Amino acid sequence: MLWNIDLTLVDVTRVTREAYAEAFRTVTGRPLVRLPQMAGRSESEIFFDALALNGVDVSAVGPSEQLLVPFGGELATALAARRDLLPRNGHAMPGARAALTAVGKLDGVIQTVLTGTSKPNALLKLRSFGLESFFDFTVGGYGSEPYPKGALVRVVRLRVAEKYHVTLGEHACVYVADSARDVEAARMGGVASAAVASGRSTAAELRAAGADTVFADLTDAAEVAVEVDRLTRPRPGPRPGP
Repeated sequence: MLWNIDLTLVDVTRVTREAYAEAFRTVTGRPLVRLPQMAGRSESEIFFDALALNGVDVSAVGPSEQLLVPFGGELATALAARRDLLPRNGHAMPGARAALTAVGKLDGVIQTVLTGTSKPNALLKLRSFGLESFFDFTVGGYGSEPYPKGALVRVVRLRVAEKYHVTLGEHACVYVADSARDVEAARMGGVASAAVASGRSTAAELRAAGADTVFADLTDAAEVAVEVDRLTRPRPGPRPGP
């Protein structure tokens, strides 16, 4: 089971935006006036778009690729400095804990994260709401890694197979996320997608993107577990001919 974090399990948008603004100003010397769309995107994608949207002349501050590492460090520092604000100005998404608990009870399930945020920030966000114990973070996929999300899905599958000494069949994984971009990443990575209409994408947009199932939210934990079980159950092959 691969879980997205932001607007799937937790909503810390306000605090995250403040941390982005501080890190951006520290690294570029410019204020973050316009923040790009964040849904389904990695921290690096958001940063590069923010440079363009805010008119940063990278020739004056250095190549944009060289700014990415210090930006990631500053963002982690800025978010950690706001750790007390995360539960105060954010919240776990309705039903998140119950859904994680229900899915975790399915036979043979391993839960990890596939997120556009970096590993330190992912851990911090989930710990702020007591959700970290559900996950094996060592096999997760993070926005600080040099892979597009579709490729990162495959990387995570390999990590799980290697650590747990299992062979993951075609229908062994489900990605639970809230954006149409994440649904596309699941398709590119060869896994099923269980989309939650709790973010910026509507249920209709998620279905149009090719989601295998769509939830309005996670409040019906039993339904989430049933759908995950259905999506990961081996599917019968074609019947042999006469």
